[in-house]
Amino acid sequence: MKRPVTILLTALAPVSWGTTYAVTTQFLPPDRPLFTGLMRALPAGLVLLAATRVLPRGIWWAKAAVLGALNIGAFFPLLFVSAYRLPGGMAAVVGSVGPLFVVGLSALLLGQRPAARTLVAGVVAAFGVSLVVLKGAGALDVIGVLAAVASTASMAAGTVLTKRWGRPDGVGPLVLTGWQLTAGGLLIAPVAFLVEGAPPALDGRAAGGYLYLALANTALAYWLWFRGIGRLSATQVGFLGPLSPLTAAVVGWAALGQALTPLQVAGMALAFGATLAGQLGTGRRPAFSSTEQTAPKDSMDLTGRALRR
Repeated sequence: MKRPVTILLTALAPVSWGTTYAVTTQFLPPDRPLFTGLMRALPAGLVLLAATRVLPRGIWWAKAAVLGALNIGAFFPLLFVSAYRLPGGMAAVVGSVGPLFVVGLSALLLGQRPAARTLVAGVVAAFGVSLVVLKGAGALDVIGVLAAVASTASMAAGTVLTKRWGRPDGVGPLVLTGWQLTAGGLLIAPVAFLVEGAPPALDGRAAGGYLYLALANTALAYWLWFRGIGRLSATQVGFLGPLSPLTAAVVGWAALGQALTPLQVAGMALAFGATLAGQLGTGRRPAFSSTEQTAPKDSMDLTGRALRR
């Protein structure tokens, strides 16, 4: 498959995640962020496990648990904590620096040295997102800021480690997605019940919202995301992250009647341009670095398959 098509398909993941806020506020019970995270992850993971019927073997039990914790189990709760404690779009602004986290971790773990224009594109993307989502000034909550930074770092680390470890020989991205969603959901479950108590009563509207989050917003979106990680550089995938807050802004304008100012439109153009620059800036680099070529056999097998597809 040609690289632009792969980029577009991978971009559907953060675009889908950008609808989460609207679905949560319009369809789901209020003040149940951990339960919502649980309902996004665990049912989707179990469905994928039942469909693929493949379980981890050997060291991959530990790897799947680590990736599930970083990409799902830690990321979801930290993201919701930051969203509830920070004013306006500050959590989204902190999250928009994710490409810079990915660039740094790729240099550390994958041996990929970032180009200057890649760093500039990351800064411009974060600045553009800030123009779109950052509202009036307010006192910043230290715990909220730390949670936002930690959630961003967790997702970035999960993206880079997914790239570094690859997949076991013969295992596709759908199987890997099921492993991670199940592991992450099992990690969230006891915390959700301990903090929030018994699950709330659900009407048809809420059930439909959770069904959308579990299937389209999570199972399908994360499959596209992990599939993209296998075929693109970690930096390219990371630069698609700002599409999530941009989509949230567009959905708020189109579906929720939230006005967009000229400054916000300019910020969207900046962030989208930086996202494109992030793809062009890394598009000619090998999908797997020299560091990965000395990795265990399962990663090397994936390298061969990814380059042939």
